[in-house]
Amino acid sequence: MKGLIKGMGVTLKTMTQKKVTHHYPDEPLPLPDRFRGIQHFDPEKCIVCNQCARVCPTDCLTLTGRKHPDPSKRGKIIDTYDINFEICILCDLCTEVCPTEAIVMTNHFEMAAYSRDDLFKNMEWLHDNNRHIRKENNLNAKGVK
Repeated sequence: MKGLIKGMGVTLKTMTQKKVTHHYPDEPLPLPDRFRGIQHFDPEKCIVCNQCARVCPTDCLTLTGRKHPDPSKRGKIIDTYDINFEICILCDLCTEVCPTEAIVMTNHFEMAAYSRDDLFKNMEWLHDNNRHIRKENNLNAKGVK
């Protein structure tokens, strides 16, 4: 009998508390400032140093480039930048090691797919993924530290 009364007390106490249910597809979830979502890639900033591909613990990045055809210009031209989100763990190491901040993390995380082939993303898709860029990356892009 004591257990029943104790259980009913807990039930009555929690009935008066605020509900924590989110209406997810209709209302976006509140995400913390340092949430790590899918990467955004800016090919104009990339110098093809390959540091992001070397530091990746799952080897999900593929980056290839070639020398600039104009001998008066230095540097390389990026050919491909692909990420396999099937094995990417969103560890943020590729963005930390990038010297030009060509790769930044966003708050975008919705990548549900019916096929595993849809989880291979190329340079164009990653460049178009520029919504929900994290606040500190927007400040760094404006020159504010």
